[in-house]
Amino acid sequence: MAVDVLTETVIARPRAEVAAYAGDPDKAPEWYVNIASVRWRTEPPLVVGSQLDFVANFLGRTLTYTYEVVEYGPDRMVMRTAQGPFPMETTYTWEPVDATHTRMTLRNRGEPAGFAKVAAPMMAVAMRRANTKDLARLKQLLEAGQTQAD
Repeated sequence: MAVDVLTETVIARPRAEVAAYAGDPDKAPEWYVNIASVRWRTEPPLVVGSQLDFVANFLGRTLTYTYEVVEYGPDRMVMRTAQGPFPMETTYTWEPVDATHTRMTLRNRGEPAGFAKVAAPMMAVAMRRANTKDLARLKQLLEAGQTQAD
């Protein structure tokens, strides 16, 4: 069973500001509840082909996985990982609502294998809950001016 979780929020900040902050992997631990750290495998800056190791705590387990950036632009970023029992694709999109508001979507999809396949429905629910919290945290940080995109 495939997992496909889409969440979104509207953030009261211009698209470029939201994209610069949310699309910076070094900022991920600040707004992702479950991401403990990010380590670059390739040299910055972020470009198509960049590889990053993410360490996450999810469903009581510590997971380390490598994402490769497969698409990167001002309105969209797509990262994929192929290793492990749950290959995943994560897509961020940033769409201007108006000059000062941005609709950000966060989509995670993948095709679990082995035991992860059996747990897919539970994983989808947990991912939706985590993503909703992550976007709420991102919105809070950006709207409060508590961030600084490098």
